[in-house]
Amino acid sequence: MNVVLMLVATVCGGCLTAQDSGGPRLEDVRSALSVLSADSLMGRRTGSAGAAQAAAFIAAQLESFGIEPAGDSGYFQRVPMVRVTRDGRRRVELLPSWSDLDTVPAERRLGDVNVVGLIRGRDPVLRDEAVVIGAHHDHLGVGRPVDGDSIYNGADDDASGVVAVLEIARSLARGNGPRRTVVFLFSTGEEMGLVGTRWYLRHPVVPLDRTVADLQVEMIGRPDSLAGGVGRAWLTGYDRSTMGDMLRDAGNPIVPDPRPEEGFFMRSDNFPFAVEGIPAHTLSSYNMHTDYHRPSDEVDLIDFEHMTQVIEAAIQAVELLANGEKPEWHPGGRPERRR
Repeated sequence: MNVVLMLVATVCGGCLTAQDSGGPRLEDVRSALSVLSADSLMGRRTGSAGAAQAAAFIAAQLESFGIEPAGDSGYFQRVPMVRVTRDGRRRVELLPSWSDLDTVPAERRLGDVNVVGLIRGRDPVLRDEAVVIGAHHDHLGVGRPVDGDSIYNGADDDASGVVAVLEIARSLARGNGPRRTVVFLFSTGEEMGLVGTRWYLRHPVVPLDRTVADLQVEMIGRPDSLAGGVGRAWLTGYDRSTMGDMLRDAGNPIVPDPRPEEGFFMRSDNFPFAVEGIPAHTLSSYNMHTDYHRPSDEVDLIDFEHMTQVIEAAIQAVELLANGEKPEWHPGGRPERRR
């Protein structure tokens, strides 16, 4: 363990450990989410010191579970990005390759990482197939003050999803092992145009033609009455593939997205996977709360009883994907590649 990871593990103290038994524990969920959404991380903006702290924390957790590192630098998959200004707005753009970074002035270069780990499948046939489970670890950073607060903590968006994927990794690591290989992808730059996921798809841990499913977790920190309230969540694009059918048949409390008109299926890191032909969906319980993308998205508004129950449902969903039939697109369900 390097010095940064040792520091994070020491600060975390009572966070998740691979030796814990049973399902997700509320106190573990609260502890990990409190670290990721603390003011000291300054909103985890892509390329910031706070984003680097979040990535180091996630990597330390994966290491403590015994998850195999799968980046190009340990758990870290470096992502080449640059700052640009277009139409008067500052943006982040993904470069085609690392060599292209040499053509960009140093002050415009931006460094950040995906955090990637995996558990290799145990089945002699299915282990060559992979399921990707993901959440984005970035948020908006420091911005326009609202009621005197300028730190956009992103507790629900998407520290809640990151904690869920960590819990899924912990659960799978302590069992007998999944039949398929499971890749845990904590992507950067979702708020900047899905840049971390787009880079991963160019440099996947398991080739895309052997990646059979992707499940993203985003904004599960509060219950949604339209999904059934506490402990219930919904899946974007539920009817597009048999993933929804699998969850329903297993009695999982994950239901169809109750607001398809919002287009959430196309607004998260699942969508680039889906465009590549991989059945990919996002699990959420976002209830359209008004703290979305505001400094008020803080840890004290998280319903940890609800969130812990949804994580348990997410663990069951991943076990289905890792051990059962692979999902398939329903006719007309796969999105067309944008031209």
